[in-house]
Amino acid sequence: METILSRTSDKDDNFIFERMLSKRGFTHICGTDEVGRGPLAGPVVAACVILPESCNPSLFCDSKKTSEKQRYKLRNIILEADIPFGIGIVSAAEIDRLNILQASLLAMKESILDLSRKHLRPDFILVDGTFSVPIDISQEMLVKGDNRSASIAAASIIAKLTRDELMSALHLRYPQYNFKANKGYPTAEHRKAVSIHGPCPEHRRSFKGVKEFVI
Repeated sequence: METILSRTSDKDDNFIFERMLSKRGFTHICGTDEVGRGPLAGPVVAACVILPESCNPSLFCDSKKTSEKQRYKLRNIILEADIPFGIGIVSAAEIDRLNILQASLLAMKESILDLSRKHLRPDFILVDGTFSVPIDISQEMLVKGDNRSASIAAASIIAKLTRDELMSALHLRYPQYNFKANKGYPTAEHRKAVSIHGPCPEHRRSFKGVKEFVI
């Protein structure tokens, strides 16, 4: 895919790509990101967000650099301002069928389709990472995009909260794995629980740490 953005940018300006694209005539620029590639259990979740030019982009940064309280505050800002966003969720079974990379890209695609159904179809996508989303929309991949694009950072916050809430709900069904605390990630406690109880239907059976205990 042809690169249309300059690789040199102001590292302190996390809205520079959105402004550059706007000057090139794009009007609905979304950022997309996913969370949950590393866990042993649960879905991979992606989100996409179209931040308006009137927003304060400095509010948004990589979800890994924010506290849970900050993430909820930022999501409330997005909701109260009626900022368009979409969510895509790909199950553990689909992750096993596709592989985690393809499942992550599918989750991003599903988030964009969700945005298109609920709000409007973006005309450009800023994608976190090095792989393009399998959808016929102009896009640019940005390595460490959640640090470089406020739109991608906003998407990472929505995706992170959505997945955390899903894992807390799964904790009620499978309390023996303590999903509420570990969110499905391979903590020592979680690995031990899998070795004792075996995997549940929400575990990724193709992942090391789970597949050894599949009967």
